[in-house]
Amino acid sequence: MKVRKSLRSLKNRPGSQVVRRHGKTFVINKRNPRFKARQG
Repeated sequence: MKVRKSLRSLKNRPGSQVVRRHGKTFVINKRNPRFKARQG
């Protein structure tokens, strides 16, 4: 999982979902797990 300042480019990929867990913002992409990321 990558840690990035901005998730804007990843959230627009097909199959991606933005979720908030434990006070952090995550992008989950089940079609392509390579784009899984966390903000902050």
